[in-house]
Amino acid sequence: MTLKLIAAIAIVSATPALALASPSCTAEPKSKWMSEDAMKAKIDAMGYKVKTFEITGNCYEIYGKDKSGNRAEVYFNPVSGAIAQKGD
Repeated sequence: MTLKLIAAIAIVSATPALALASPSCTAEPKSKWMSEDAMKAKIDAMGYKVKTFEITGNCYEIYGKDKSGNRAEVYFNPVSGAIAQKGD
């Protein structure tokens, strides 16, 4: 019983840290987001080569290469298409 309680506390304690791992890109509802196809076209026009495109929290996120060929992890505001955060 005590072990289950300790495990539950550990999970709850870790959750806020995980939520902070990705940025907050927008508070707008998904109905106001640009379509995935439109966002992919915008990302391509910025010079990124997308390997993986996904929704992370309230962001569009890509993994791929930048125009210099370097690895890129980038979070985008799904309403404006602006870069919210770049990672490694």
